[in-house]
Amino acid sequence: MAKGYWIARIDVRDAERYKDYISTAKPAFEKYGANFLARGGQYHVLEGQARGRNVVIEFPSVQAALDCYNSVEYQAAKAIRITVADGEMLVVEGA
Repeated sequence: MAKGYWIARIDVRDAERYKDYISTAKPAFEKYGANFLARGGQYHVLEGQARGRNVVIEFPSVQAALDCYNSVEYQAAKAIRITVADGEMLVVEGA
């Protein structure tokens, strides 16, 4: 079974409130086996438009990645995130 990955590109508008998003999302990440591979570190723009924060999260499967996103726990966190940050998120299947 192929692993699933969240890829998120985010511009945080309110860093203090974004901390609430992170703490609220933590139970969902723990429940669905999330493994953070990249989280807001240094980056280099090679092409296109960049965002200030880039995150790659590995899950045991694509289904686990989707289930995490759609979970009650994560949706509570998302409700905070969309008020304090802009960005794109997607799930991709691992090779």
